Amino acid sequence: MSGTPPTRRTVLATGGAVALAAGCSKYGDEDAEPEQPPETESSAAPSSSGGEKSQKPPAADELAKTSDIPVGGGKIFKDKKVVVTQPEEGDFKGFSAVCTHSGCTVSEVTDGTINCACHGSKYRVADASVAEGPAPRPLPAQKITVTGNSITLG
Repeated sequence: MSGTPPTRRTVLATGGAVALAAGCSKYGDEDAEPEQPPETESSAAPSSSGGEKSQKPPAADELAKTSDIPVGGGKIFKDKKVVVTQPEEGDFKGFSAVCTHSGCTVSEVTDGTINCACHGSKYRVADASVAEGPAPRPLPAQKITVTGNSITLG
């Protein structure tokens, strides 16, 4: 490098290596065992509760009990971005809770419609078709499974 300016490739490669090394060294400095990712640490915390961890996964997958979903209505699960409806008794349907107009999460299910508070779009609980715009298309279906009185996503 005596007098010759570095090429763009050299600068980018060196900068990337420095950033990568800095990120790795920071991670290594924070943890005594650099081979263990942060998610291992967070999963280690629940395992300290013993047998509860093996019982939690099915409950974590469960969205609701069938009795939680009103006939002719539904319930929104914002954290999962899904809405579950029961248009007729015993008929459960799952749809995306993301409005097809501007990407807002729908806010309520009332009077037979799934409603978005952002711009007033409404979708029918039976099939998530547009009941009132400005939504351009229905809410996409989401796969749900009903086993006994338990509703799960997927």
